Amino acid sequence: GYEVFYPGEDKPIGVVTSGALSPTLGYPIAMAYVQVENQPIEPGTVLEVDIRGNRQEFQVCPMPFYKRAK
Repeated sequence: GYEVFYPGEDKPIGVVTSGALSPTLGYPIAMAYVQVENQPIEPGTVLEVDIRGNRQEFQVCPMPFYKRAK
């Protein structure tokens, strides 16, 4: 339920639907619904998520986050 923002902007553009610390990757991951009507959001784009009053940067990446080694 955390809000997603473009860096430095006050108007939310989306909301996190799920997130957790990834034990495999060693850093937090999340999925969010984001409105892309005005600006397309490509992999590599940095967005901010307001987590309990503190903005944290997250980078957009394609899914899946992780591919198992064979």
